[in-house]
Amino acid sequence: MASSIRQSAAIPVRSGQICMVTSTNGRRWIIPKGMIDPGHTAGEAALQEAWEEAGLVGTLQPEPVGSYAYEKWGGTYLVTVFVMNVTDALDEYPERNARDREWLSPVEAIERIQEPGLRDIIAHVFGFEDAEMLLRSVED
Repeated sequence: MASSIRQSAAIPVRSGQICMVTSTNGRRWIIPKGMIDPGHTAGEAALQEAWEEAGLVGTLQPEPVGSYAYEKWGGTYLVTVFVMNVTDALDEYPERNARDREWLSPVEAIERIQEPGLRDIIAHVFGFEDAEMLLRSVED
């Protein structure tokens, strides 16, 4: 069995909203995520990706809030997810010309995310059992 490729991600939160960015091809909305470089922790990688992809500065909650897997280029990626409390969003950052950045409500974020595991992690962060429960809460 092939091993998973480890990645780390941040759910950047400020004032009850989540900062999302577009993928590099601009077709999907995602949270900042990327590879965990040798010698770095998953948390360090999550903070680095939030800076590079979205220009965000802040602190991570100490423990990951979950993980999810996805398939890409014939490999399985396992993503460890942290909540990031954003203290600053800068206009100048490394990937500002490659990605769009937008602040969304948890419901709007879940509606844009394609990975079911990540949808449920975000719902759980905001006090719901899963994404469907969060989406139903706004219909009522």
